[in-house]
Amino acid sequence: MGIEVRNVSKTFGSFEALKDVSLSVSDGELVALLGPSGSGKTTLLRIIAGLEFPDHGTILLNSEDASLRNASERSVGFVFQHYALFRHMTVFENIAFGLRVRARSVRPSKEKIREKVMTLLKLVQLDPLAHRYPAQLSGGQRQRIALARALAVEPKVLLLDEPFGALDARVRKELRMWLRRLHDEIHVACVFVTHDQEEAMEVSDRVAIMDQGRIEQIGTPESVYDHPANPFVYSFLGTVNLFHGRVHSGKARIGDLEVDAPEHNDASDSPAVGYARPHEIDVARERNGSESIEAVIAYIQTAGANVKLQLKRTDNGQLLEAELSKDRHRELNLKTGEHVYVKPRQVRVFIGEPPEPLNYQI
Repeated sequence: MGIEVRNVSKTFGSFEALKDVSLSVSDGELVALLGPSGSGKTTLLRIIAGLEFPDHGTILLNSEDASLRNASERSVGFVFQHYALFRHMTVFENIAFGLRVRARSVRPSKEKIREKVMTLLKLVQLDPLAHRYPAQLSGGQRQRIALARALAVEPKVLLLDEPFGALDARVRKELRMWLRRLHDEIHVACVFVTHDQEEAMEVSDRVAIMDQGRIEQIGTPESVYDHPANPFVYSFLGTVNLFHGRVHSGKARIGDLEVDAPEHNDASDSPAVGYARPHEIDVARERNGSESIEAVIAYIQTAGANVKLQLKRTDNGQLLEAELSKDRHRELNLKTGEHVYVKPRQVRVFIGEPPEPLNYQI
């Protein structure tokens, strides 16, 4: 086991940053901590690193209790959002720094340090830039140097706190794919903090979704997106349409629609909310005898791989979003202001009211 967090809690004054959090990360696994600001993800990362200490709970690194060790004793590589490179040092010297400040008894020779640094520079594909200074590099290059510096000390685990947050969208996308390939080579346990959902889904083996100091769900990117554990996770991971109604004996009534809700067989006329993604919404020009919801097309966005529609229900004025393929849009030949009929192909029903938007917006 690379990292194991057991029942960790942490408060700052009256604020509960972490509430009985447990998490395990295997050797060679990359786990993303994803959540809104203030959800506890950076606090958890800093506790694993030894930059903060928990009020309660245990941190194990490679099966050894590291709860009371400081950061320098944990063999952890930490990469920050803003690089934290030494501006007066060359690229080579920045990467070599962690090796040169080791105690004399464990410090490698100059030749070994040079060999290690050049190997890492090749690994991050920047070996021609060894004698440049950080100010002479692009943001993406500086971040790769920061990662190489973290790897120089051969950490047992690697921790990254929004490492691409200061970069533009194009560079972020390039670097996260590069990070995925690099991680497959170095094969250490890695925890990656981000608030970017697409980034977490593309890079990680598993995603831990946090809110208000707790892990709400952890699983593969596919499982957390397709099978959200609760309304918060559903709402946080991308756009979702909400359908208010009531559920009774495994059936949910949403306006004129009735959908199956077998997980609520014991419910008796309870308020409920149905959740459906935009790509799960069917749009038609005619009702065709089936149950559907009448709506008016408020806006059509054709840029991108698919066509996005904003629709306004005629019964209650609620806005819905639908996503169609280009072929389906051409077939329907839709125009703004037209009346159409929508029906969700798949609805996940939860009893009660949805979470407040503030809980899951970034």
